[in-house]
Amino acid sequence: MKTSRLVGISIAAAVICLGLLTASASAQGFCFNAPVNYAAGDGPLSVFVADLDGDGDQDLAVANAGTDPINNDGTVSVLKNNGDGIFATAVNYAVGRFPWSVFATDLDGDNDADLAVANNFSGNVSVLMNWGGNFAWPVDYVAGDGPQSVFATDLDGDNDADLAVANNFSGNVSVLKNNGDGTFAAAMDYAAGGSPYSVFAADLDGDNDADLAVANRNSGNVSVLKNNGDGTFAAAVNYAAGNGPLSVFAADLDGDNDADLAVANNNSDNVSVLKNNGDGTFAAAVNYAAGDGPFSVFAADLDGDNDADLAVANNNSDNVSVLKNNGDGSFAAAVNYAAGDGPHSVFAADLDGDNDADLAVANAGSDNVSVLINCRGDCNCPHQGDIAARPTGDGVIDVFDVIEIIGIAFSGSPDIQDPQCPKTRGDVDKNGVTDVFDVIYLIATAFSGGPNPVDPCSP
Repeated sequence: MKTSRLVGISIAAAVICLGLLTASASAQGFCFNAPVNYAAGDGPLSVFVADLDGDGDQDLAVANAGTDPINNDGTVSVLKNNGDGIFATAVNYAVGRFPWSVFATDLDGDNDADLAVANNFSGNVSVLMNWGGNFAWPVDYVAGDGPQSVFATDLDGDNDADLAVANNFSGNVSVLKNNGDGTFAAAMDYAAGGSPYSVFAADLDGDNDADLAVANRNSGNVSVLKNNGDGTFAAAVNYAAGNGPLSVFAADLDGDNDADLAVANNNSDNVSVLKNNGDGTFAAAVNYAAGDGPFSVFAADLDGDNDADLAVANNNSDNVSVLKNNGDGSFAAAVNYAAGDGPHSVFAADLDGDNDADLAVANAGSDNVSVLINCRGDCNCPHQGDIAARPTGDGVIDVFDVIEIIGIAFSGSPDIQDPQCPKTRGDVDKNGVTDVFDVIYLIATAFSGGPNPVDPCSP
């Protein structure tokens, strides 16, 4: 009787504990498969996703710094999508010296995506016209000193894509207006903060033209330059961010139909969120912890709940932090997913055609791009039920896993949150708790040819 009571108490405690664990994990709502890596050029610093060959799926363009900027071996890699989120071998195109940023959009009005590349050491932007999924020899346009970032959009209201370039060394932003055919007028320069590292264009003040936001590494702030309506810009207004801002992204984060700012701060290991007051001025930054050395931030709906979450590439911790939006522009604690060596850039888009946002990450240290497929709707989580070799499992479901799940269900042993999926590994039948039914289920899997555990990320 005493033993029976103890077992009953243990089961009740385990159910309560596991219910809390499951609720907490489910609240994250994320599921990304382990990264699949694709070789790029030497020193990938930037990745951009677009349909480059006109076949309706999303390809990758990657700016590679190279190993010898003096003799100019910088390239852009184009990796074509096979249609299922798997990518063909990279094709490399020469550009300027030490290319740091790439942007893909239709620059010449022929309905395909051309490339613009900011070349840090050569002080210019290379434009590569798309010829049916292949790219022409680059045409270079002078920018400022140390171009670090390029963004293409219609800045002057004439329905073609102009260029904005953040210049790290000269402390300004260059605007190059499109002549209408993919050639560009001479740059006009506008002062920003100390060491501009990233530029993003969006309608920040609600007047239907594209303003500029610039992350300034040395001055620890974001410059906002309002568009006068004709592609010229008012003097910068600066807003404090974290320490060492390297990347800025504008999106509606709080659901009030204006564009807020997210800023990745390299030195303070966090992301600053600056909410728009509705007129292109911004509230004080609220900071959220990310990984070690954030280099890039991207906002997109990653969990399918119609608000913009954040993905952050962390250079020093070799991972991507995903911060779930609580629905009001505040964010839950970061969940980290492994990437390659030295992630510098992250981009979110539907890479495998299943209508959710996957991640592409440019890894400067490992010369590759990591693709992390979002398995929120169609998950492949191989660790479910594989409990014995904590925390990673041993690759098989056997008697040792059965022993572990008995301990979880009846003796209060802690469950394991799966690193790939927002569930616990012991709840193999996905009913919200780890209990006797999971034990029976796993015994059947291990010994009687029963089904594999239910995919915890499936609907």
